[in-house]
Amino acid sequence: VQLQACGGGLVQAGGSLRLSCAASGRRFSVMGWFRQAPGKEREFVGSINWSGSTYYADSVKGRFTISRENAKNMVYLQMNSLKPEDTAIYYCAAKGDGGNYAYWGQGTLVTVSS
Repeated sequence: VQLQACGGGLVQAGGSLRLSCAASGRRFSVMGWFRQAPGKEREFVGSINWSGSTYYADSVKGRFTISRENAKNMVYLQMNSLKPEDTAIYYCAAKGDGGNYAYWGQGTLVTVSS
């Protein structure tokens, strides 16, 4: 089982980025995105279930959108109106059979300049 995230980069405040996460080895009912800013703990960004229902952290609600393509085993994070405080390493993750986020990708760095 492997999760591979990509799409990070440097963007100016107010700009947009789209992260992608490719899952291989199995399909997951719930997938999520997390982020870890320098010197801070990892935090939840949002999640999506198999039917497409989403849930977001308050800090990104209205700016970020999670989507998925089940046939391709892909999950996306569209980030709009980016702020410097969105700077972080972004991780995709998937819930295992126990209901916890048991599978993690390697992370992709997003840097938002002011």
